Amino acid sequence: MAAFAELERLNPAQREAVLHTGGPLLILAGAGSGKTRVITAKIAYLIREHGVDPRSILAVTFTNKAAAEMRARSSAMEPAAADVMIRTFHSFGAWLLRRNAAAAGLDRGYSIYDDDDVVSLLRTIYRDEHRGTLGGYARLISRAKDYGLRPGDDLSAISSDPELAGIYGSYQRRLDEIGNVDFGDLILKPVELLRSDEAIRRRTRQRYRFVLVDEYQDSNVAQYELLKQLCDETTYLCVVGDDDQSIYRFRGAEVRNILTFSESFPRTTIIKLEQNYRSTGPILELASSVVRHNLGRLGKTLWTDRAGGQEPTVALLRDQDEEVDYCLDLITREPGETAILYRTNAQSRLFEQALIRAGIPYRIVGSLRFYEREEIKDALAVLKLCANPRDEVSFRRIVNKPARGIGTKSLETVADLLSGCAGDLLEATEAAAAELSRKAGASALAFVSIMRRARQSLGRGKLSEFTESLVRELGLWELHAEGRDPIVAGSKVENLEEFVNAASLYPATGEGLAEFLELVELDRSREADETLDAEVTLITMHNTKGLEFDRVIVTGLEEGLFPRGGDEDPDEVEEERRLFYVAVTRARDALYLTSCSYRRLHGRVMELVPSRFLNEIPAELVHEATTGHRRLTGGVTDEYPVGSAVYHDDYGMGVVASSRHNGTDLVVQVRFETGRVATFLPRYTPLEKVSGDDW
Repeated sequence: MAAFAELERLNPAQREAVLHTGGPLLILAGAGSGKTRVITAKIAYLIREHGVDPRSILAVTFTNKAAAEMRARSSAMEPAAADVMIRTFHSFGAWLLRRNAAAAGLDRGYSIYDDDDVVSLLRTIYRDEHRGTLGGYARLISRAKDYGLRPGDDLSAISSDPELAGIYGSYQRRLDEIGNVDFGDLILKPVELLRSDEAIRRRTRQRYRFVLVDEYQDSNVAQYELLKQLCDETTYLCVVGDDDQSIYRFRGAEVRNILTFSESFPRTTIIKLEQNYRSTGPILELASSVVRHNLGRLGKTLWTDRAGGQEPTVALLRDQDEEVDYCLDLITREPGETAILYRTNAQSRLFEQALIRAGIPYRIVGSLRFYEREEIKDALAVLKLCANPRDEVSFRRIVNKPARGIGTKSLETVADLLSGCAGDLLEATEAAAAELSRKAGASALAFVSIMRRARQSLGRGKLSEFTESLVRELGLWELHAEGRDPIVAGSKVENLEEFVNAASLYPATGEGLAEFLELVELDRSREADETLDAEVTLITMHNTKGLEFDRVIVTGLEEGLFPRGGDEDPDEVEEERRLFYVAVTRARDALYLTSCSYRRLHGRVMELVPSRFLNEIPAELVHEATTGHRRLTGGVTDEYPVGSAVYHDDYGMGVVASSRHNGTDLVVQVRFETGRVATFLPRYTPLEKVSGDDW
């Protein structure tokens, strides 16, 4: 009776979802609505109350951790659930391929290539191509496979690069010749196998009569196609997800999979889980008020039976230094579990610095501490060697990075000459050049020349300009910018830019350089150990998925930072708005949102305007704390509410996709019936408002 006992603990919507049988089921599960409890209870219920053979149930999710949790919780309710096939999409694909290796054209002992292996294989084909360039192609090939595309298909949606199809084709032929697969093939090859082999398709469908998918909003096109091949009209299909929490488009996730589920699988029942067990009412109202501006959503409204709750606060601050002080004041004045959220990893530096100096233990989730990141250690080594040419540790770190042909033997030659050069590594390297190979000798002299010119230029300008110029000239900036994964490479560049920002407060003099390096080393030496019981967590918004905290501070809410970029891609803006929704719904009891008038970016102080997401919050839902620099525009955007119909003489009829104030003007984005999206300043370009009947 364990399943019945679990049913008693469910709310009406959760219970309806567990008891549902028949056609396809979409469980639209809002943030904090107990979706894991529902899907695990459903597995146990099917086995215990309907006598379903656990071996006929397939449950898929996206991480090994989630799969393990699903297995543990369902087995605790019904021990027979231990026999259910619970895997990630990729794990299931690998299992299916090994089981049917011959039919898939593979040996059962095939290997799976990771990202590094893919780039290495490309290098065997294109030996003269830069590794960073090949890394970019590896990423595009992976994205093509996420969309179920092979080299002969139209790849224009992936990239306009005319070389992609040829490179993808050459890579795939070599991979097939070797007999191995990459991660994209773990989904795409099973799709092709099931599509082409009727016997295997029939056998697989007969084996798995019940298919359940968790976090369906994170599925890509190829995973959707796999699901289509696994299911026929007699398969019981249940997917659980939240269209408002689809935030991994950059990884290939396709929100349309969940938005069009009912069209893809006829007779679908939709059950909405809207009761939230995490946050207070005021926090949920704020989250809903913003995310409802998205056009691409099925729609739901979160609610809670938790009484009371403090009003969320919007703090409008002068700059990032005041932002850090504001956060630190909250933490010291009212101690307790606090998460500081930011859009990019680079934003963590100032918070780390302040927490270290205040002696407040903290932990960083999903990334290294700022000064422990590879690209920052490289930049620091450059400055240290510039300050002290006897610094052998720094010298060895960067003299052959990026590769200049100065290997171990070359370094031994330099070391042999050190004593005669009073320990000056630049002088010893120059002396050793004549004894090295032609390539290594030329590279050594070029390296010395760059470092000496840098040392001679000290005394002019800002240390930020000096640092960026030197790191770029040595090739380190390009090395990290052209990494094999563009997402990681972009983060590394942002971190280097933040390092340059940190140096912008100092002059490019010997004294300024020494002072800056001293500050960095003191902060590093005082870094608190990461502890599980640290009350303060530093974390990017993407990494908060599935987590919750008593108090959440969402920082950096300015146009260009969050949301990033401009208005050119409405889908990107909608994804950023979903990311905002995810961020604020991590808060249990208290929510603070901060925005700065000025921020140091790219080594310069830039004036910014509040994020459009702040202006989409009704004024009555927040307490506004300001130091007098500015105020939110509030209801100005109601003049052209999202979803309202408008007419333009040149473009015709359209619907308002977004409406915000940029500090001086109202900015309205319209999606026209032709499919075109355009942005207007109604102050200068009239938009005629029309009724819904006219549209």
